[in-house]
Amino acid sequence: MSFGLSAIIYLPIFVINISLTFTIIFLERKNPQSTYAWLLFLWMFPIIGFLFYLFFSQNLTKRKIFRYNTPENIRYHHLLRQQHDLLSEIISINPESPIEKYQHSIEFHLRVSQSLYTNNNDVEIFTDGHKKFEALFHAMELATCSIHVEYYIIKNDSLALRMIEILTRKALEGVEVRLLFDAMGGRYLPHSIIEAFKSAGGQIGAFFPSLFKMLNLQINYRDHRKIVVIDGNTGFVGGFNVGNEYLGLNSKMGYWRDTHLKITGSAAYELQLRFLLDWRASSCEELLIDDEKLSAYFPLIPQKSGVGIQIVSSGPDKVNQQIKQGFLRMITNAESYILIQSPYFVPDESILEALKIALLSGIDVRIMIPNKPDHIFIYWATLAYVGELIEYGAKIFIYENGFLHAKTIVVDDAVCSVGSCNFDIRSFRLNFETNAFIYDRKVATQLKNIFVNDIKQCTYYDKERYHNRSKTIKIKESISRLFSPLL
Repeated sequence: MSFGLSAIIYLPIFVINISLTFTIIFLERKNPQSTYAWLLFLWMFPIIGFLFYLFFSQNLTKRKIFRYNTPENIRYHHLLRQQHDLLSEIISINPESPIEKYQHSIEFHLRVSQSLYTNNNDVEIFTDGHKKFEALFHAMELATCSIHVEYYIIKNDSLALRMIEILTRKALEGVEVRLLFDAMGGRYLPHSIIEAFKSAGGQIGAFFPSLFKMLNLQINYRDHRKIVVIDGNTGFVGGFNVGNEYLGLNSKMGYWRDTHLKITGSAAYELQLRFLLDWRASSCEELLIDDEKLSAYFPLIPQKSGVGIQIVSSGPDKVNQQIKQGFLRMITNAESYILIQSPYFVPDESILEALKIALLSGIDVRIMIPNKPDHIFIYWATLAYVGELIEYGAKIFIYENGFLHAKTIVVDDAVCSVGSCNFDIRSFRLNFETNAFIYDRKVATQLKNIFVNDIKQCTYYDKERYHNRSKTIKIKESISRLFSPLL
């Protein structure tokens, strides 16, 4: 190939790369980790890097995706101001709760996430898919007013079809039923099933829909939430999606070990509000909340001494990474132990540094990860990061009884968090997530005991085993970690 022809071919690529480099460094002001990773990828794979950048690196922080209408905005901000003023009084209602120590964490989520604190809740924990869906479907069958469903993934299989059959039947009974799914995660749902649901009176929405079935210009930003709210007073939130594999029926993944919550009480209001904002952003329905709908979607719930909860959501439309920052407060406040379960452990520098400081301060840090990958590059990056923490004294457990998909953190028998957010950069910065932050000794102790019981199904990944890994694994870890901000 002549020099002149080479110049004609490569000059446009060089100009595009220079332009993108200028954009990434000077205009978008990305996190330094992401900047370095994108620049490396762009110059190693010029054409592919350009295409990936177009699809995977849109800046959503300036977009107003979720919105309140004016009356809602007035009402909600009035509640927030009230809670700021009355927080000390609210905390004193339940003297057995550990929330006095975590008052600043509660205030943080009030200010940054606008997350109301409620303490009249009951919580039931599910770690098995069969029991979770049995409880979910039973609650759906009892619904009399509304069922609001939001999942990242809804498969085209018997479990998903059973759920949609229940929703279709309830819609025929006159219950308001809304089904929202991520456009990529629900892309295989049959058109006939969707049309039957809509014909029965059910309403459906898709989050960030695709231009074509397999082409989505916002593919990197997904609605990873798993929320169901029934009659405004019962909510489900956690890690389970909808599909047979979440019942352990996928031979490749084996038993599916996850964590999900059923919350009865005023925290369901916050899950309801989250759903309504997501629905308004994803459907053609404006869904104005008048007085009639206000009493139906947010029914009066008796006040009592119960579990203290804040529902916290985060996403790439926000400057702050609220759930990650909530994790940071939990880690830095720890005095005894920190227990983390996550299928993907790819922390950013702030989380990694906080965990190192905790370890060097004598805090018992234990992290549980799966023994098999469902995303291979993330798996190798996970091993690299837990290996680094092993050097500081972290205890790493590899779950062997199928696939561990739980997203939990427990601190000091006092505070815990369960939801859809993994301990990885993608969940912190790119996905739309929702977690319950729980300030309750009983619930925290339950989750601690679940973690301890799971250890029986684990292999201890000690320093000797980590140091004796093969050179091939070391290379895979290094490459995956290099590109971890893009994973």
